[in-house]
Amino acid sequence: MSTHTQSVSTAREDLTENEVVLRVTGLDVDIRTPKGVLRAVNNVSFEARAGRTLALLGESGCGKSMTAKAVAGLLDPVADVTGGTVVLNGTDLAALSPKQRLKYAGPELGIVFQDALTALNPVYTVGTQLSEAFRIHQKLSAKAAKVKAIELMRHVGIPEPESRVDSFPHQFSGGMRQRILIAMAVALNPRLLIADEPTTALDVTVQAQIMKLLRDLRTESHLAVVLITHDLALVAEEADTVAVMYAGNVVETGPVREVFGSPKHPYTRGLLDSVPADVGRGADLNSIAGSPPELHRIPEGCVYQSRCPLVQDVCRAIRPALEAEGAGRTVACHFALTTANKELDHV
Repeated sequence: MSTHTQSVSTAREDLTENEVVLRVTGLDVDIRTPKGVLRAVNNVSFEARAGRTLALLGESGCGKSMTAKAVAGLLDPVADVTGGTVVLNGTDLAALSPKQRLKYAGPELGIVFQDALTALNPVYTVGTQLSEAFRIHQKLSAKAAKVKAIELMRHVGIPEPESRVDSFPHQFSGGMRQRILIAMAVALNPRLLIADEPTTALDVTVQAQIMKLLRDLRTESHLAVVLITHDLALVAEEADTVAVMYAGNVVETGPVREVFGSPKHPYTRGLLDSVPADVGRGADLNSIAGSPPELHRIPEGCVYQSRCPLVQDVCRAIRPALEAEGAGRTVACHFALTTANKELDHV
């Protein structure tokens, strides 16, 4: 990291390591569609702590990105938060008006989108886009904001920022564009950073560089990071805690090492078993049978029942609540602990 960065991003004195920065409780998000109102996120709860990374993990369409958008106040017009609280630094964002939310959450929350090329405005220079936060929230002049933008570019590892600040997004590589998005997200030294599939479409080397940058920023600024991903290897390497999502519901949470080492929900176990191992040519790969339910066909009872090898009548009748299962862990399964880890070995 460059040493010319102290005016841009420093450790927040008002944050202590492991302090709860974000607490989401009972979050519901509904979507209005021609087929009626669909529940995309159902009763989701989790915490994000300073200096730590929480991963929201699940297959495409499970609701993890919708959850992130709800936290950030970036839901599409057809979607609404219909229940729960989103408490950032003691303030419930869900209770604020859009104008109040922008004023409060703008400096406190940053988000990195997965597609930098579409997230950045192609008709404005990166310097103009980086300067915007300083002009709006810190009331800086255009000249002073541009100086800050150059410092930010240097801070996130963009070479020769003075000569590139007036360049347009298409003039940068994919990795450099992602660094610009990260710079925009941390410009105001937020408490919380949401990274939604931040390494999508990047090659392996650039992925590693981007994740190192996020890791360094988290450490130096005591950021609470929420990492949205379907990549189990990325979660294992980068996250401290994980919330596993399925069909809009959180089905298991806990420290990554414990959840991955001894999963308590059959879906988590299925995900881990589907990771390719060192098998010989022609060997079968494990996979989870079936498909997730469509949002307009969510069953009564457990959302995983149609794919679960342990399903019983109670699973079809009663949806299991997310309940504590040991220190720091929760699981939504009628048969967690007693059977999930044993019987699956024989299915």
